[in-house]
Amino acid sequence: MRTNLSTLAVVRNLGILAHVDAGKTTVTERILYATGTTHKRGEVHDGTTVTDFDPQERDRGITIFAAAVSCAWDGHRVNLIDTPGHVDFADEVERSLRVLDGAIAVFDAVAGVEPQSESVWRQADRHGVPRIAFVNKLDRAGADLDRAVDSIRERLHPAPLVVQLPIGAEDGFTGVVDLVRMRSLVWADGESTAMEGPVPEALREEVLRRRRALEEAVAELHPAALEEFCDHETLSAGTLATTLRDLTRTGDGVVVLCGSAYRNRGIEPLLDAVVAYLPSPLDVPAVRGVREDTEQRPAADPEAPFAALAFKVNAGSTGRLTYVRVYSGAIEKGDTVWDPGTGRTERVARILRVMADRHAQLDRAVAGDIVALAGLKSARPGSTLCDPGAPLLLEPPVAAEPVVSVAVEARLATDTGKLATALARLAEEDPSLVVRTDGETGQTVLSGMGELHLEVAVEKIRQDGGPGVTVGRPRVAHRETVVRGVSGHVHRHVKQDGGAGQFAHVVLDVEPLGTEVGTTGFEFRSVVVGGRVPREYVRAVEAGCRDALTEGPLGGHPVTGLRVTLTDGSTHVKDSSEMAFRTAGRLGLRGVLGACAMALLEPVAEVTVTVPEDAVGGVLGDLAARRGRVTGSGTRGGAAVLTATVPLAELFGYATRLRSRTQGRGTFTTRAAGYAPAPVKTLVR
Repeated sequence: MRTNLSTLAVVRNLGILAHVDAGKTTVTERILYATGTTHKRGEVHDGTTVTDFDPQERDRGITIFAAAVSCAWDGHRVNLIDTPGHVDFADEVERSLRVLDGAIAVFDAVAGVEPQSESVWRQADRHGVPRIAFVNKLDRAGADLDRAVDSIRERLHPAPLVVQLPIGAEDGFTGVVDLVRMRSLVWADGESTAMEGPVPEALREEVLRRRRALEEAVAELHPAALEEFCDHETLSAGTLATTLRDLTRTGDGVVVLCGSAYRNRGIEPLLDAVVAYLPSPLDVPAVRGVREDTEQRPAADPEAPFAALAFKVNAGSTGRLTYVRVYSGAIEKGDTVWDPGTGRTERVARILRVMADRHAQLDRAVAGDIVALAGLKSARPGSTLCDPGAPLLLEPPVAAEPVVSVAVEARLATDTGKLATALARLAEEDPSLVVRTDGETGQTVLSGMGELHLEVAVEKIRQDGGPGVTVGRPRVAHRETVVRGVSGHVHRHVKQDGGAGQFAHVVLDVEPLGTEVGTTGFEFRSVVVGGRVPREYVRAVEAGCRDALTEGPLGGHPVTGLRVTLTDGSTHVKDSSEMAFRTAGRLGLRGVLGACAMALLEPVAEVTVTVPEDAVGGVLGDLAARRGRVTGSGTRGGAAVLTATVPLAELFGYATRLRSRTQGRGTFTTRAAGYAPAPVKTLVR
């Protein structure tokens, strides 16, 4: 067992996180090249990358699907997941983060922290994933490491601990000074290996100043470092490395490195930092699970009972692959696993080490591994797989709620069945895609995270040999909320039709959850005293209220942003039951919502538009016409940067409009910003 545990200590499971076009995929390609996993550097613009292997990714030049690769560096195995950077695929990032132990956050040295950089950083915060930062593209005009670090400090709020100083700037960027080991690393043109040397004399004064600043920043955050710093007024390289590792794992600081992935400069020190600072499976808290209503924390031990979490499914025409993170125990080819979600056992036909769209067969996988399993028929993203003799349910990632919908139908009536099969496969692979049938129109409705998300999904049907599809105009997912509540609403549910009857009496108060219209969420509480409504019936009332939230009184949209309080009620000796009180909760809340002042909500997005200075006026006018509210403006790299909050429904087709107004020079990015009142459609009674 001791040997197995020491093997786990040299495993690193990490993801690459960033905004679109910050260079995530190029960083991944250079890591694979530096580790000898590939022998030719793949390029995004040539469509030759390993991780962007899907035809749509190569055509669009962006990462759409999280891709797993594996490589070795300095005696360590690095399992790497290249995640999407576009907001429409944030759920793919969420599922990946759930199974990772660490991450590299990539930032553009010109743009600094961009909107989606901030979003994925917050996602990593929620999962408690330790990170190191890599400021990329230092060879670009306008690149500035200090400005990028300032944006990390101001927008992300960690303590950035800069451990490198660039040598040269923009086109003259040739290498870095390592502030921990006090050495220079310089890359010659066309070379992938750095030449190590002493600190250049011209930079010595600046290097000493920055080393001192790094020591002071570390001493402020780490007690052991503070003690050594007070005793000796400096920190040794060993102490500095140890404390940087501790601060990275606790999240109290983030190590910042820099380079140019495209020119292959800075990748080797980045890999050294991954090994030195990011945690192994033994260093992170044990995953949380439930066994027979009791919380369990299975240890990352190959000798313990098997437990794994599925985070991705690829249901291709040639077979079904389930990507899993093994948290505990070991699994061998031919083993049987238990899925507590479906209550089924399944047999593992093959175990595969993943290299994007290529695979190497394994006989065994152990705790800490990220592998693909072939032969599983019913596992979904978020499913737990465990030893049948030690059932355990791991906490699954939470799927995001879709915000955009389109109606889809087969072009040929004879292909309706084929379309249903293709849509079911899409939903099986991606939980953020939802397929339903509209009860009023009978149309098949596909819902997702954005216009591009749905466009990619429909195109995937075509590429996989599916039927021709006709797509309707996108529609956003509205919500309904309470503007003014009602107190003391009485509902009695009495039913007597022979035999045992049903009786439940509840008194409900309903009020807005927040002070602003647009607050989302639901809160239920009980202030009933004297046992007039038993505890088990209170839970049934809450369940009934949640049932009622699926359809609101304005247009049948889900209801959010309200607080329901059970203030009183009564029971019948024989006829009261949990079913009766659940029904009373559902019908009672529906009745009280009909008496409340309600408002319709629409999803809104934060839009960041980068345009030439001479196009600002036209772009501002167009945003105003789309009911946009400008929240900020500035300049970056000679271009104007505008930030606005815009209803999502108004952004359909915005890319084409922006290109025409700016002669193709304008770009924009979006991220979800919650809900806001829909002014024209708001109905208050």
